[in-house]
Amino acid sequence: MDKRYVIGLMSGTSLDGIDAALVGIEGYGEQTKVELIDFVEMAIQEPLREKIKAACNLETSNVEMICSLNFELGYAFAEAAQAVCKQAGVKMEQVAYIGSHGQTIYHIPMAMQHTLCSTLQIGEPAVIAYETQTPVVSNFRVMDMAAGGQGAPLVPYTEFLIYKGNKNRCLQNIGGIGNVTVIPKHTKLEDVFAFDTGPGNMIINEVVQSLVGIPFDKDGMIAGKGCINETLLRNLMAIPYIRQVPPKTTGRELFGKQFVTKLIQENRQLSVEDLAATVTMYTAQSIAYNYETFIAPKVAIEEVIIGGGGSYNQTLMAMLRKLLPYAKVMTQEDIGYTSASKEAIAFAVLANETMHGMASNVLGATGAKERVVLGNITPFTRKS
Repeated sequence: MDKRYVIGLMSGTSLDGIDAALVGIEGYGEQTKVELIDFVEMAIQEPLREKIKAACNLETSNVEMICSLNFELGYAFAEAAQAVCKQAGVKMEQVAYIGSHGQTIYHIPMAMQHTLCSTLQIGEPAVIAYETQTPVVSNFRVMDMAAGGQGAPLVPYTEFLIYKGNKNRCLQNIGGIGNVTVIPKHTKLEDVFAFDTGPGNMIINEVVQSLVGIPFDKDGMIAGKGCINETLLRNLMAIPYIRQVPPKTTGRELFGKQFVTKLIQENRQLSVEDLAATVTMYTAQSIAYNYETFIAPKVAIEEVIIGGGGSYNQTLMAMLRKLLPYAKVMTQEDIGYTSASKEAIAFAVLANETMHGMASNVLGATGAKERVVLGNITPFTRKS
């Protein structure tokens, strides 16, 4: 089989950076073979991060802001794609195509009185295609939603291709939001299911950003010095989303800046250490509750493999190991991969499936009525 270079681009709800993975891919479908060639994480500078947060906030967003930000992010994604090629010593013209998740601005997984099920990711693919002179696959979520799904999570298909084996595995990503993919041993795709467990790093990051002025709690050091406030933790665990039956997805619209601002105002008596410890345990406990309630009755969990930025939070990892004593809790690094690059690799693989006309949503993850080909394909016009 011919190997092709594909770039995957990802910017998650944690807003810590734009991830770009240069991947070598052979085949497609269950014959897919994936090799990570190189990876870069391009930091999102504070002015751009604040624009994204403002665009996600109903009180501060406006159409002019989103219109401009769509193109600004397109240039940023193009720069990340060029950077990973330069670092790898691969010419851009050697890349077959780019898969870009974009930046989620708003996600409505369930219809409400005045809104339809819908989602919006920005980071204009035409800008990426023109700047890199490479076809771009983007807007992966919308076809699944058109087919009655929630448009997320999307990585379960790629996780099935890469991680299926002889163990009952939970692939837990802890980005801004936590999401899990359950892959029973010796499984078929139709047996895979996935959902968002609740907050990941989003609340933790916003707490330390607001109170200390740093973007995240490095290694969980602030939380590690605090004490958990059990009353607050019970109140957080009572938020209906945690107990909602899958399929389910969530994001910054529930657990973002507005949520944290209110949380801080109502708990001024707590030190930053105690508040960080409590919201860190909230992430850990919400994961454990969802495992015990929605996974354990179906699958005897043997391994939990943690990816995303949360895997580097040692306080959070210690909490998870204590709360999940029945499973071997590992990180992507423990099995030869990298936590940082996992989702960018996934969108390279999803782009490859799209370019081969292959359906890549998982019905047990999104709740869609049928399997569909994901993504819009943007060609490029060669610069004069």
